[in-house]
Amino acid sequence: MDAAHAPDASDEQGPARPGGGRVQALERAIALLNAVSASAPHGRPVAELAAECGLNRATAWRLLATLEHHAMVERDPADNRYTIGSAISRMASTASIEGLIRRSHDVLERLCRDTGETANLAVAQRLGLTYVDEVVPPAVLSARWLGRQVPIHATSAGKALLAWQSTKEVDALLSGPLAEYTETTRTDRQDLHAELAKVRAQGYSVSVGELEPQLYGVAAPVLDAGDRPIAVVSVWGPQDRVPESRFAELGAQARQAAHEIRERLAPGA
Repeated sequence: MDAAHAPDASDEQGPARPGGGRVQALERAIALLNAVSASAPHGRPVAELAAECGLNRATAWRLLATLEHHAMVERDPADNRYTIGSAISRMASTASIEGLIRRSHDVLERLCRDTGETANLAVAQRLGLTYVDEVVPPAVLSARWLGRQVPIHATSAGKALLAWQSTKEVDALLSGPLAEYTETTRTDRQDLHAELAKVRAQGYSVSVGELEPQLYGVAAPVLDAGDRPIAVVSVWGPQDRVPESRFAELGAQARQAAHEIRERLAPGA
């Protein structure tokens, strides 16, 4: 064990912090987590973190070792600097999605009611696009897509996500050959890039049975303040209920729903 991580002989506990019912050790761990977070992305050594939090190095070291065991922080063995761990990143991602669902669910309910079709909310994840919320018309028999991961190039939701990425980002997301699911799936990259330019110009994307032959739909991105897509709203159904003649109407409704969700996610909203 190196000197930077060896516990001191004396472990001064320091004065108890005010606030009945609070656990002092947990308060100290939270203070360390906040200090580690503020040091992103380069991290900081235990001595600096201890000094900032008013702890002796031995106490800080033991707390950080416990946090590291639970993947709340990570220590670079080369320079013994601490950064936020994967467990915190997972929690933040989950909280972000839950907050997104909470702020947008009634928008999906209204979109479903107004269109008479299934309304979905999707987010990009490592393996593709995942549907995280869904509202299905009560009188319509429909497949459930909640929690399902789908290929990005073969759905209206995926193309709405891609259309607001750079060409380099699109190619990175679609590494390798584009799988063909139906006769209408875009498998030529040049054709796909041309369609994405059209999607961006009109503000919504379409799918004409590109993942499953009889499923048609439209989608619009939820953009952040920098016009980067953070989620996608889609409306879809069988071809006989969602023909191409409805695309413009449904596209406008999906785009309006996405804009409303964007407004709700804005700081201070």
